[in-house]
Amino acid sequence: MRQSLPPSPFAAPRLLALLALALTAATAGSTELQLRLLETTDVHMNLLSHDYYQDKPTDTYGLARTLTLIKAARREAPNSMLFDNGDLLQGNPLGDWVARVAPLPAGTVHPAFKVLNQIGVDAANIGNHEFNYGLAFLRQALATANFPYVNANVYLDDGVNKDPAQARNAFTPYVILERSFKDASGAAHTLKIGVIGFVPPQIMQWDQASLAGQVTARDILETARRFVPEMKARGAHIVVAIPHSGFERGETPRFAENSVARLAEVPGIDAILFGHSHGEFPGPFFASYPKVNLTNGSINGIPAVMPGRWGDHLGVIDLTLDNASGTWRVTASHAALRPIFDRATRKALVEPDPMVASLIATEHAATLAYVRGDVTTTRTPITSYFAQVADDPSVQLVSLAQTAYVKHALEGTEYEGLPVLSAAAPFKSGGRQGWSYYTDIPAGKLSIRHVADLYVYPNTLKAVLISGAQVREWLEMSAGQFNRIQPGEAAAAPSPQDLINEAFASYNFDTIDGVRYQIDVTQPARYSPHGALVAASARRIVNLQYQGQPLDLDARFIVVTNNYRASGGGNFPGLDGKNIVVDSPDENRDALQQYLRASATLDPSADNNWRILPVPGVSLRFLSGTGAVAHLSRYPQIKLVRDNGDGSSLFELVP
Repeated sequence: MRQSLPPSPFAAPRLLALLALALTAATAGSTELQLRLLETTDVHMNLLSHDYYQDKPTDTYGLARTLTLIKAARREAPNSMLFDNGDLLQGNPLGDWVARVAPLPAGTVHPAFKVLNQIGVDAANIGNHEFNYGLAFLRQALATANFPYVNANVYLDDGVNKDPAQARNAFTPYVILERSFKDASGAAHTLKIGVIGFVPPQIMQWDQASLAGQVTARDILETARRFVPEMKARGAHIVVAIPHSGFERGETPRFAENSVARLAEVPGIDAILFGHSHGEFPGPFFASYPKVNLTNGSINGIPAVMPGRWGDHLGVIDLTLDNASGTWRVTASHAALRPIFDRATRKALVEPDPMVASLIATEHAATLAYVRGDVTTTRTPITSYFAQVADDPSVQLVSLAQTAYVKHALEGTEYEGLPVLSAAAPFKSGGRQGWSYYTDIPAGKLSIRHVADLYVYPNTLKAVLISGAQVREWLEMSAGQFNRIQPGEAAAAPSPQDLINEAFASYNFDTIDGVRYQIDVTQPARYSPHGALVAASARRIVNLQYQGQPLDLDARFIVVTNNYRASGGGNFPGLDGKNIVVDSPDENRDALQQYLRASATLDPSADNNWRILPVPGVSLRFLSGTGAVAHLSRYPQIKLVRDNGDGSSLFELVP
């Protein structure tokens, strides 16, 4: 039998020396690379710096200007990759022209991809608005992109195989791109870049009519936890997540619309290029958010960027990669935004790249010809500057059109004779979209572009059958747009308080035409901005009446709205797609156009069926675009406090 020998006293020092030599050799042979990731997001068909609603050039947005930034960023960094994060194909009359007015012929390259194919996009994600025109159009359009599209959390629903484990992805969940990059010495190295995309699961509510029975959507976080380890196992050196999802503070529940905070906690994700909410990260808005480093541009230590909307910013993440550990790892990072417009000086920072205009000249000219077509004439201007604080003609016109459409649709049905109400919201209300983002239609000819200006989304018209009690809850949810106001001292000078809760989306501020009511903002909001009942005893909606009498909570009403709201969009109580009684394929804009064409001239005015109650001892203040000042004479209940000099002005309600 072989006899074992006692360990040599020199073995441990020799082993340590060998390990040290090996580590030194590995370190000496390690390489460092610089890689730049560029992101565009939420372009919404603003390929050119042209405002189709105002029919004039603009300095404040447009992918043509972003392209100038992209080219500059590439010149600075030889190793770079470009990604688009979706909501590309819908958003203005150019998108509608290609999808609905003059549908894209089979095999024809979509104008968005005429541009993106030329600018060298490496990969792209699918946004929620990509589904607005239906799956068939989406697949037709994506087929003309010469770069890969990814989405990991939308699955096919074949109606037969109900086992979630056997479900197939509706799109390519991720790609692993092999790219050759050079280090500082000029030596080439092959890296494998994993790219994965996500979309809000709420698409199944927002576009239920065109998606139900065809696809299903899963939770973003759970999907990431499934696929990211698989990407690493398949050799991805780094993983870039492109969620079309926003960043919210606080709890992120399952199936959350905005899941970036939790994605930043998923092991294996090295960078996050996000969007959807049209915000700007890194930026001061997120200064108080947990796990945020605005200096480096990171969330939970993961570099992240969200470059606004409509091409108004380029997102840039610079990564330092090192292979000292035997594989490529991110050792340092910095994320930043590059704007195309200086909001302080109100001046453009870059000129548009002329290539974009030349690529889509035909589609642009056709869109202009379309939007310039006359519909009717208005004797007075139509604006949305004050639609969040007072009954407003821009919203009421939509409600009147919706009511007329549905009353005709109900003729001869079992619902004929039921009272018809109409819900509509201000879509263009400044804020993060910019202080010029308002409807501002001068008196005179109304054309198709003005119809699109009044109703910017390609929603289809729906009507729901609900009770008077549900009408009240609908309005209570809308009233969450306002902050709770604390009454002041009667003897003291009025104290200013901010009226509008900026966390509440203006497109969720439905006002309902056909009833009269007042809003008491001294009461707490009954519902959170996400639809959770948070103050069960609170009532902001007071003096709610129908035809001069207190609203009968047991009575039945038909309420006209759109597919988004009727299917549960915005999480309004009692709306989940199950009580739709008018399921029209026509767009709300079609109903609006029909209504406007029926009159040779219009003199739009609000009937003041709702108002905010004054609060003793308090000055109720709010921001709007400075363009509103020119229209103050038509709003005696509102006065100017000051012009802020940045395109916004401060106003207050007059008691």
